[in-house]
Amino acid sequence: PGSVSAAFQEYLQHLGLQDFPCGLGSWNKSRLNARRSPRAEPVGLEEAVPPGEETPEALLELLRDQHSPWALPLDCSPQDRLLRELAVLAPELLRGSRVFQVVKSLRILDKGVEEVDEGVLQFQQLEELILSANQISRVPSAHLPRTLKVLELCYNAVGDLQDLCTQPPPKLQHLGLGYNRLCGPSQKKHLTVDCWPNLVSLDLSFNSLSDLPGLVFQLSTLQNLHILLLQGNPLALTPTYRGFLVDSLPKLSILDDIYIWPEERQHFHGLARQPELIRSEARVVVSIGEMKGLPNPEAFQQLEVGSEGPVITYSYCVTYEF
Repeated sequence: PGSVSAAFQEYLQHLGLQDFPCGLGSWNKSRLNARRSPRAEPVGLEEAVPPGEETPEALLELLRDQHSPWALPLDCSPQDRLLRELAVLAPELLRGSRVFQVVKSLRILDKGVEEVDEGVLQFQQLEELILSANQISRVPSAHLPRTLKVLELCYNAVGDLQDLCTQPPPKLQHLGLGYNRLCGPSQKKHLTVDCWPNLVSLDLSFNSLSDLPGLVFQLSTLQNLHILLLQGNPLALTPTYRGFLVDSLPKLSILDDIYIWPEERQHFHGLARQPELIRSEARVVVSIGEMKGLPNPEAFQQLEVGSEGPVITYSYCVTYEF
């Protein structure tokens, strides 16, 4: 599927929400018909169920028992279980477009999704959208529900944030952009409080960001930011990288998955006011342990002093590519 909407429809088919023991069929028809009729008595007890039908409890047991052929795998998401059980208890809520009103968390991982399409707006109650390990290069903010609190786009091909930051969801608390293609100073203008007033957690790890002072200047406007991941970027090679961040962002609690203790913050106190320590360079030390296939100089006969014999010289060049 090329879009999120298409991937969601495929996901629904995989869950089989209209098939036994879910959905509406001969196994629960009387119970659901009784629910629609205002004069009918509710059917819920074992003895009140007509022959050939199942109670809600029995149908749920078929979903929950790991030995059942209808059970979901152990590693399935909570959303999978919720939808399957809801399809047993109230299948009418999942018919047609009603299913979009029920989903609050949507996880579509490694499905070849390339487009965050306008159909995502049908999820009017969506709070969590996980689209990791796909092929998404741009995310139009106009296609994101305003109710969104978590947006995870790890392992995609996002190289620019302009579309995402045009009118982003105002309630977003976590933005995950690790392992993408963000680079250059142009991205930092999109990471301010004007775009993300409620952002608590930000993952920018393993991109190509290199301007540490410029990025920190923008991140300092995010008053609610407590968790930040920047490891794997060139800027993380700066000698004073961690200390500069710790002192520049006093409300930060966790940097690169490491908790910031008060002692560490005190140790780096004042470093943010010394920008001259932030140099755009890195030193790499390479040690050669062993070289094979070269002639051994000791194997040559030493020339006598004053000899006019020929002198043989060998030169070698070692090249490193970064």
